[in-house]
Amino acid sequence: MAIDFDYVIVGGGSAGCVLAARLSEDPGVRVALLEAGPPDRSVLIQCPAGLAVLAKNGQANWALQTVPQPGLNGRRGYQPCGKVLGGSSSVNAMIYARGHRSDYDHWAAQGNPGWGWSDVLPYFKRAEHNERGADEFHGSGGPLNVMDLRSPNRFGPVFVQAAVEAGYPRNDDFNGPRQEGVGLYQVTHKNGERFSAAKAYLAPAVKRPNLQVMTDAHTTRIVMEGRRAVGVEYRQGGERKHLNAAREVLLSAGALKSPQLLMLSGIGPAAHLQASGIPVRHDLPGVGGNLHDHVDVVQVVDAPRLKDLFGLSPAGVGRMLKGAFEWRNHRSGVLTTNFAEAGGFIKSDPSEPAPDLQLHFVVGKLVDHGRKTVLGHGYSCHVCVLRPVSRGSLQLAGSDPMAAPLIDPNFLGEDADARLLVKGFRIMRNILGQPALAGYGGRELDASASAQSDEEIEQFVRGHADTIYHPVGTCRMGNGPDDVVDAQLRVHGVAGLRVVDASIMPRIVGGNTNAPVIMIAEKAADLIKAASPDRERDELHAATPVPAPAAQVKESLGIT
Repeated sequence: MAIDFDYVIVGGGSAGCVLAARLSEDPGVRVALLEAGPPDRSVLIQCPAGLAVLAKNGQANWALQTVPQPGLNGRRGYQPCGKVLGGSSSVNAMIYARGHRSDYDHWAAQGNPGWGWSDVLPYFKRAEHNERGADEFHGSGGPLNVMDLRSPNRFGPVFVQAAVEAGYPRNDDFNGPRQEGVGLYQVTHKNGERFSAAKAYLAPAVKRPNLQVMTDAHTTRIVMEGRRAVGVEYRQGGERKHLNAAREVLLSAGALKSPQLLMLSGIGPAAHLQASGIPVRHDLPGVGGNLHDHVDVVQVVDAPRLKDLFGLSPAGVGRMLKGAFEWRNHRSGVLTTNFAEAGGFIKSDPSEPAPDLQLHFVVGKLVDHGRKTVLGHGYSCHVCVLRPVSRGSLQLAGSDPMAAPLIDPNFLGEDADARLLVKGFRIMRNILGQPALAGYGGRELDASASAQSDEEIEQFVRGHADTIYHPVGTCRMGNGPDDVVDAQLRVHGVAGLRVVDASIMPRIVGGNTNAPVIMIAEKAADLIKAASPDRERDELHAATPVPAPAAQVKESLGIT
């Protein structure tokens, strides 16, 4: 027997939590939120430094893999994403970064009115409570608490000083009037704890009688009547269940799961669906296409004398035990770290219109996404390509809704990305070699230290690069033949169905993606509320993409 709701939200991650909270503000609507993972009760989630343990044990994580990547010497990449209330905001490094203002103007210029920087800034501000206070760029009083680290490691500022010595400007606010520069990151913490989207949005709303949150509920299919979404099918406790959606189904399962669910429901590229044994309900070629991500590589430095850095040693264990006492009793101390405490946005060349590289300085030795235990003390630095040109895809492995999708980000598929990452690695190495850091006697690990020429560095990059956890684009917003949703985030050609998550990004933003996803959901909530319940008669026509002119199609295919 199906239960009736007005809105059914699939995915209890960052976007889903925002939607559930905002839509249930109206007591006259009934809202259901389905999350495949468990509640976010684990202390490893609430304690910021718990992310190191989460990385090792895979808890609250889909822990997916890519298909073999030719650009990474045939290696399979790691694709972690949250499987818990709060989604990736419950397992990420908690950095609050919005990207560059030009990213959003680019979205608007691609045929998405209402998504330029001046349009989205009010939603960033509405979401935010910045403990520094409100100003032209920041909000106060919003659900999402943003703050400076409570007990920062002393080596974050040392890294910043090294970058300044290398000629890069200091920046105390990457989300202020300019993004370029190096500094300490602000984080989504509150009172020394992780402040995920679940804590910010869902926890205050969960007691509303018109909101029902269901965990360990794996959505397997969107239920259709003709060309309209009318509900979902899901599995919970070994049973198959249904929910009806009188108004809309809102898909917020993320860039890796939302396109998978669309295709499992018969919405996607017809030939691929047929080959996967899925009956075609609506041929929408762009579903699963345009997958891209911030490709990243890490330099690790061994610094055995620096016991203030995280590391596995008798002194390091003692420091962690003391930190556990401080966090338990005062929510302070070393366990309030997000590890990637400092970093910056820099240009590979002064002629670049915006930063095209991002740095994350980690106050410990990070190997294999933190999954590999490394003895001793040291520090690490990431560098990633902010706007990769390589594009990949996500496809079904078959008709089994419980099977993982085939994820192909096509990392370093375009030589331009490899060249930029090599250049970024040289810049990063130069920063770490400045007197502020070099004076402590650290030694670059042999895996990268032996790479000196551009060719050798490229070999190292292709052997070690991977994601920094920002997949986007698989349900791209736009009105072209390969776009999936319109500027209202409605799925083209299907009534009663929207996608609200990172998958709608036409092009990845130049920064971490959690804050932008929260912004997207804040804006989407307004779009949904503004939609008339009786508009369905015209929705199919309005949501059908306009065919591109023949000349434009030829140009996109390289035909002259």
